[in-house]
Amino acid sequence: MMDNFFPYKIKLISYPLTGSLRSLSQVNKGKIAPMSTVSTHPSIASSLSQPVLADLAIQIRQLAKQFGFLDIGIVEPNLEQAGERLNNWLAQGFQADMAYMGEHGSKRWRAQELVPGTARVICLTMPYLDAEVTTKSCLEDAQQGYVARYALGRDYHKLVRKRLAQMAKAIEQLIGPFGYRVFVDSAPVMEKPMAQQAGLGWQGKNTLLINRKSGSWFFLGEIFVDLPLPTDEAYDKDHCSRCTACMDVCPTNAFPEPYVLDANKCIAYLTIEHKGPIPLELRPLMGNRIFGCDDCQLGCPYNRLPATSQEADFSPRHQLDQPSLIQLFNWSAEEFDQRTQGSPIRRAGYDGWLRNIAIAIGNGRPCKASFAALNTKLHTASPMVAEHIQWAIESLNERQNRGIPLLELPLNQLEVKKLTHLK
Repeated sequence: MMDNFFPYKIKLISYPLTGSLRSLSQVNKGKIAPMSTVSTHPSIASSLSQPVLADLAIQIRQLAKQFGFLDIGIVEPNLEQAGERLNNWLAQGFQADMAYMGEHGSKRWRAQELVPGTARVICLTMPYLDAEVTTKSCLEDAQQGYVARYALGRDYHKLVRKRLAQMAKAIEQLIGPFGYRVFVDSAPVMEKPMAQQAGLGWQGKNTLLINRKSGSWFFLGEIFVDLPLPTDEAYDKDHCSRCTACMDVCPTNAFPEPYVLDANKCIAYLTIEHKGPIPLELRPLMGNRIFGCDDCQLGCPYNRLPATSQEADFSPRHQLDQPSLIQLFNWSAEEFDQRTQGSPIRRAGYDGWLRNIAIAIGNGRPCKASFAALNTKLHTASPMVAEHIQWAIESLNERQNRGIPLLELPLNQLEVKKLTHLK
């Protein structure tokens, strides 16, 4: 498939990708090596004239399209203000248990410290939303589980990182050896403010990068290079204006103020990163969201006509776009491992998966099948999962005995005309 994206008749996949990111464990320990290339020869960066670099930038943009990227921007990042905002966010404890967000210090906002020799960063976006996938109808069906739409297909880290590395190799085919390193959401890179400085959009009140034309349903990737390429202008406009839709529809009120996310209340954090019990007061608000949450994107007016993906690897697997909660809950540990192979969902772990689904079942309608599924796992699950199962059973009993209706979808608070694009 990659031959369709590469303009030269060269099988790049056969090259050793030594310019790609090293293991996440090395990154978390701060052991990120200096720039390297697949060649033992010195970088050609210092010998390129400005006219040659300008022409190269044009060719790089063409390569980006051929490798499946939607937008591209080139930046010499200056993220000092973003670093200050990060430190203030950390000081307020909004990172929850994600201690790694406070590690690496200024390497997060100083590209030269993270990868010595960096002159520019090439920022790119790749859309992931399947044009046919459902969203709102799944959230409204209490018998289904909602999986964040980025996680329905193959793990994006692998696909996007591979494309970035191959794109870097294609650049090398044009000019010769140069220093580079690729990153995809798995290293201390402040990719959203960097992408804004590269002109790709602005960070909205939901903290996501938003593009007026393509929305926000895309992944970000970066190629750190030692090439002094001409740069793009920063995107200095904020089109959120007075709109607060993303904040208004957040099920758990995870935005204490515009442009600030409290991970302690964020369903995406709770269902993926958090490994312990979910706070009792937040469980009823989670509805049927079992892995991640998209509500702040679904409510954003700039996502009415978002860019959609052409990548088959991002299409839903195992019918996860409209899955039965009970069927998912009945997966054994072996089935979970097999069906989440190559999927972002594996990050939650089997216990986290069962915990999340138990809460979703407990937030649904009482029925024999739900009680049966919960009771079957109750005595074999780990203590943490068993506690959530017991909560779910009690929640269903209370709803059944007192006739408590299901919690209304926060999205429905928006005007009907603002929801007509949602399936």
